[in-house]
Amino acid sequence: MAIHKMLRRSLSAENRSNEVPKGHFAVYVGESEKKRFVIPLSYLNNPSFQELLCQAEEEFGFHHPMGGLTIPCTEELFIDLTSHLSRT
Repeated sequence: MAIHKMLRRSLSAENRSNEVPKGHFAVYVGESEKKRFVIPLSYLNNPSFQELLCQAEEEFGFHHPMGGLTIPCTEELFIDLTSHLSRT
């Protein structure tokens, strides 16, 4: 499961505070239970990822309930997309 290593999903509360490496950013993904993922900034240039950002803007505006960028999609869809992006 290389994608899980690459995404560096952070599950513990103490790791969530500051553990975002340079060149990455944290997002929250999921329908009911939000999970935190740390992903490369380079994903921001991808049209598919930009579509997710547009959906986030439409749903949340600038108010994100998790305190960080919240992506309104299933965890499975997000992992599929980021897995594809990591191969390109």
